[in-house]
Amino acid sequence: MNTRFIKYLLLAAIVMVMTISNAKAQQQQKSSDPALFAKIAQLDSLVFDALNKRDTTTFKNFFSKDLEFFHDKGGLTGYDHTINFLKSLLENKSDLRRDLVKGSLEVYPVPGYGAMQIGSHQFCHTENGKYGCATFKFVHVWQNKDGQWKITRVISYDH
Repeated sequence: MNTRFIKYLLLAAIVMVMTISNAKAQQQQKSSDPALFAKIAQLDSLVFDALNKRDTTTFKNFFSKDLEFFHDKGGLTGYDHTINFLKSLLENKSDLRRDLVKGSLEVYPVPGYGAMQIGSHQFCHTENGKYGCATFKFVHVWQNKDGQWKITRVISYDH
């Protein structure tokens, strides 16, 4: 009976290792360039850390002045609207928070321009006295100009 238990335990361990390896392989397939993936993941973390901390100075530096922001409910806006949105969160003492959905990030190079970031993010905040969260999809187009990365296009959808 002990031998049978050990065999089952060993089989379970093998299945678990294979599952973890498969999940890691799938995550790596979301970008053909691991260095670019790491860079965009870092930039995503920095820009939304600034949003979550209401750091308008840092936040606005991640966006191009010619930003086009396409929203499936709000239409087309630009740089000023995006920066003013963060300022309004600060003024209204909003508890809005954005977090990237783990495992959703995809990064693709855009030759001669920068990169395309695709993923899902969750926004949580209090509305009408109730705290809630919702998950949405997005695309960010990042331009790398003289070593400076800026978001030039945003597509926010599935609201």
